[in-house]
Amino acid sequence: MAGASASFSPIQHIPPIRRNILSRGLSSMCTRLPWAAPMACAPDAAPELLQAAKLTVDNYVRSGMVVGLGSGRASGLAIQYLGRRMRDGALKDIVGIPMSVSSASEAAKSGIPMDHYKDNLQIDFAFDDADIIEEGTLNAVIGRRKLEGGESIIQEKSIVKTASKLAFIVSDKQYTRDLDGSIPVLINSGNWIETAEEIDDLFLGDAEVWRRPTSGPAGPLGGDFPLVTKEGHHILDVIFTSPILDLGQVAESLSHIDGVVDHGVIFGIPCTVIIASKDGIQVADNLAKSSVIDKL
Repeated sequence: MAGASASFSPIQHIPPIRRNILSRGLSSMCTRLPWAAPMACAPDAAPELLQAAKLTVDNYVRSGMVVGLGSGRASGLAIQYLGRRMRDGALKDIVGIPMSVSSASEAAKSGIPMDHYKDNLQIDFAFDDADIIEEGTLNAVIGRRKLEGGESIIQEKSIVKTASKLAFIVSDKQYTRDLDGSIPVLINSGNWIETAEEIDDLFLGDAEVWRRPTSGPAGPLGGDFPLVTKEGHHILDVIFTSPILDLGQVAESLSHIDGVVDHGVIFGIPCTVIIASKDGIQVADNLAKSSVIDKL
């Protein structure tokens, strides 16, 4: 790969499935690996995203609820607005369960009382960002962002799946049938290369498999400082070079690979999606047998 660091040379010392990855390169770092340059990739919050965040709080949060507080730009706006509604007295006795360090920080600044996530905790409602939502099924991908210290894709996913009601807040560009980009996969750190090879074989020709680094250049081997989650796992970013035709099937396939602990796909659960666009806010859900979309 052009510009590969010296730690990846000579190429003959790299496992065979890695050689084609190094030779192809990565054409769009922001699109396919958004954690690599988050500030450069993220646009300023659009007014329509703020309106979607407000609608989420106004329509779904009630006094006395335990609320899962999501991660990301839209969730941050929703947390700020939730705090404002509490200060105004419109909502009372809310307890927030933050999904990340950033959501906890935003909740603290907004004056929202918080508790830690526990396995037996009853969460009435949760909102979260998604990197992409599959139109129709409403299957979602989370975890592409750069993880800060103490953050956990596993915990975020657990809160989302535990909530009695769930809403994702996304832009219209993130709600699509044309799925692409990466899926983060949490794996056991021991014998990780074997797991990566099996994933590479599963999606042969359709995806590249890179181990996510803590710092330094991204690449198949994750550089000298691979990211280790708080649970002790490594993250492989499965970067699709062809369209993802069935996100649920991809998730099922990943779950059956030895060494895979979890992944960033959320599928098969009832949810609502608040979609922000310049033409207005749309709301889609899969609460009935078929997905329904309304324009507000």
